Amino acid sequence: MESVDIRAALARIAGERGVSFAELSRVLGRNPAYVQQYIERGSPRRLSEPDRATLARYLGVAESFLGGPSETAWIAVPRIDVAASAGPGGLVEHDLRDGALRVDPALLRELRVRPADASMIAVAGDSMLPTLADGDAILVDRGDRRGVSGAIHVVRHDGLLLVKRLVRGAGGVELFSDNPAYPPLAVDGSPDIVGRVVWLARAL
Repeated sequence: MESVDIRAALARIAGERGVSFAELSRVLGRNPAYVQQYIERGSPRRLSEPDRATLARYLGVAESFLGGPSETAWIAVPRIDVAASAGPGGLVEHDLRDGALRVDPALLRELRVRPADASMIAVAGDSMLPTLADGDAILVDRGDRRGVSGAIHVVRHDGLLLVKRLVRGAGGVELFSDNPAYPPLAVDGSPDIVGRVVWLARAL
């Protein structure tokens, strides 16, 4: 039987992510009580390797957290071959994946970003100065499309892909630039959110 520590780790990580045991069971294609029985009763005695890998991917953690082998490889994060504009913007017809940037899986865990939801996009323009500069590479959590007020997001607006600070108010949603030289943009209806910006890389 797997150690109590592994079952406790699964319970803790699920609680931190706000994911129920029934949801994890559904992800595995099992009956709703499957994960709860594993954690609380030790049945099944062990998670199968495919189940462990599926749970690790879904929860955004390394398999080693659930009793798997220690990680040695970094995670390849796809780079989207369009510039998210912090200035005038550019038309976006397709998101073409052009190579990848390898990141430490520990970083994604710290940011609570599932590897499958992570993308890198380059910033173009100066409207988000001093926070984001032209040429910055930003890590976007495409799994977080809640539209958190005050946070920076990549948003499709009027056919453009923009990186802006989303602000919700009584009059609706507006997209703000950190550079005061640029006026806010009003959004009609719900914003088309690509994801939330959670990290940046900058060349010196």
